[in-house]
Amino acid sequence: MNLRDLIFIVLFAVGVSVITLVTSSGVWLTFIMMSLYAALLSQAWNILGGYAGQLSFGHALFFGVGAYTQAVAQLSGGINPWVGLVMAMVAGVIVALIVGALTFRYGLKGSYFALVTLAFAEVFRILALSASFTGGGVGLMVPLRGSIANMQFASRHGYIFLLLAFVVAALLVTAWLRHSRTGAYMQAVRDNEDAARAVGVNPFQVKLKAIALSAAFMSVAGAFYVQVFQYIDPGIAFGPAVSVEALVGAIVGGVGTLWGPILGAVVLHLLSDVTRNMFGEIPGISMVIYGTVLVLIVMFMPRGVAGSGVSIKRLFSRGGRGNG
Repeated sequence: MNLRDLIFIVLFAVGVSVITLVTSSGVWLTFIMMSLYAALLSQAWNILGGYAGQLSFGHALFFGVGAYTQAVAQLSGGINPWVGLVMAMVAGVIVALIVGALTFRYGLKGSYFALVTLAFAEVFRILALSASFTGGGVGLMVPLRGSIANMQFASRHGYIFLLLAFVVAALLVTAWLRHSRTGAYMQAVRDNEDAARAVGVNPFQVKLKAIALSAAFMSVAGAFYVQVFQYIDPGIAFGPAVSVEALVGAIVGGVGTLWGPILGAVVLHLLSDVTRNMFGEIPGISMVIYGTVLVLIVMFMPRGVAGSGVSIKRLFSRGGRGNG
């Protein structure tokens, strides 16, 4: 792993920790927690969509599997939430490998792969609505048993530090992908799958690794959501909102970058909070904001916030050539 990346990740973890410790405002603590949560979603999507180039519209599939595994493990099996967290990750990876084997084996990619992932998420949503162990349309409510042993903390500080650990782990994996042979294979498949195959890369295996890593972090986010909000239903677990938040955060921040998903998550949550305070609780306003920001980013900053300097430089140089 690159030493510079490691140093910046450590500085990021220390900075967030210090800010969290000196902050007592519930509003700001919630903002930090939800920004980290969104960053985890975006970083998970970025591994598959940014580095392996497999654009997914249904990442809520893995989120929902992780969330329901965590909830059912506690309610039906009496399993400790920390053990349930591991089970949620394993369940998410297994589902990802099944989906990957079914799609990548037959060469689905691009818009076809995106639509298939969306279809899988919808199928799981319908199954969750029909199954009894998921609570059907009513959903499941996890009881409050406040203690570290039950992964339920007395304040937002505990949840922030837990989320920070997950985000740092995702950053470390992403940093490793930037400089490892596995990451190089993923980027080769993303850029030109046929050329990668010609030089001995196995695209099927590479994409399976990418979707497994991506699903692991996505399912962890689902398990975390259950512990914080103590409730899950099919619409929350497998609905489009989670998938949109994951992919938009990565695209706005910068697809295929280390820090892009973090920046995108912060920018989107800041915009969401500002508009909510300005316009009140208008239904659907956050989705309108996401769509508007996404269009503007694609038009004027295709490299995302992380690559805004390059995009602005190209924009001005293009304008200068036009004036000349």
